[in-house]
Amino acid sequence: MDFKERLAELEHQQWAHWTRYMLDNLTTDNIERWRRQIEIPYAELSETEKASDRRWADKVIKLIMQNKTGA
Repeated sequence: MDFKERLAELEHQQWAHWTRYMLDNLTTDNIERWRRQIEIPYAELSETEKASDRRWADKVIKLIMQNKTGA
């Protein structure tokens, strides 16, 4: 599988993870929180909120590094 397809596969995994979580946790409170998060720039998120984004960034970095080394 070429690199672009591997990145696209990871993006799909991220989307599926989020969608599954959202559908399993769809409450009025969560909807309000998610709407707030949508409007906040990354730099203004809490450290907990940033940590979630960083976990997915780590997956992208890992994939890039594997591609770079031919793994």
